[in-house]
Amino acid sequence: MKRLLLVGLLSFGAMMRPATAADYTDIWYNSLQPGYGYNIVESDNGTGHPFLFVTFFIFGGNGDPTWYTAQLTWNGTDSFTGPVYKSVGTFFGSPWNQAANHVTSTGTATFRPSTTNDYQGTLSYNVPGVGSAVNTLERQTLTMIATGGTYAGAQTGAYSGCTPSSGNGSYTDFHQLVVTHNTSGAATYAFTFESGLTCTLAGNYEQHGQYYTIRNASYTCSDGLNTTATLTDIKSTVHGIEGSFTARTVAGGCSESAAFSGVLTQ
Repeated sequence: MKRLLLVGLLSFGAMMRPATAADYTDIWYNSLQPGYGYNIVESDNGTGHPFLFVTFFIFGGNGDPTWYTAQLTWNGTDSFTGPVYKSVGTFFGSPWNQAANHVTSTGTATFRPSTTNDYQGTLSYNVPGVGSAVNTLERQTLTMIATGGTYAGAQTGAYSGCTPSSGNGSYTDFHQLVVTHNTSGAATYAFTFESGLTCTLAGNYEQHGQYYTIRNASYTCSDGLNTTATLTDIKSTVHGIEGSFTARTVAGGCSESAAFSGVLTQ
C-alpha cells in the first residue's frame, strides 16, 4: 500500500462528495439565453443547511432589464429552495431615499445541482401574476485562472475495494506540491509527500467558472503505480489551491479517493 493507513475503515462511497460539499458561488448562465444570468453566493454555517443568495438579471414582460433576488436553503436531499423577492427603490441618479425602498416576497425558486458534477444545475422559479421559468444552467467562465506555483499542504483520502480487504482505510499525508499550468491548458501536479512517496498527475484542464477538472489524467508514483485518475473541484484560493481526485484502480485492486490543499509558497 502506498501510504500508512490510519485506524478505521472508510468506504469509497463515503468519500464521494455530496452536493452540499460543493461551493456554488459563481456566475451561472445558459449560453442559449444571451443577457440572462444569475449570481449565486453561498454561505455555509456548518449545520448541514447551506444557504444560497441568488440575484437574477433577466428581462421583464416589456423587454426591460429586471432584477429579482432569492434566498435558498438546502433541503437535505437534492436542492435549494426558498422565496423570491422584488425590490424597488430610489433612481440611481438621485440621492438615496429610504422611504422609497420596498422589498416584497413575490414567489418561490428552486436550484437543483447536477448529481454528476458541480458545474451544472437547474433553476426554476415562479412569480405569481408575472410568470415562471425553468432554466438549465452552468457556471460561466470569464478568464483563465492561473494555478501554477509551489505549495505546501496535505492530502487526505481513502482506499476501498482492496484485495485483501485489510488494505481498505483512510490516510493523511503532508506534501510539497509543484503545479505547472501551461497556456494551452495542460497541467501537471507533482506531489512530494512527507512519507517519501512522490506522485505526478497530469492532463488537460477543463474550466467551468472558477473550477478546473482534469479527466483521464495520468497518475504515476515512485512505488510503481501507473494508472489514470480524474481531478475535480480544482480551485485557486486566496492563499493557495485545493482540489480532489478519484482513481478507480490503484495498488492491490483498490480504488482511491482523496482531497488535497496547499498554501502558495512561491
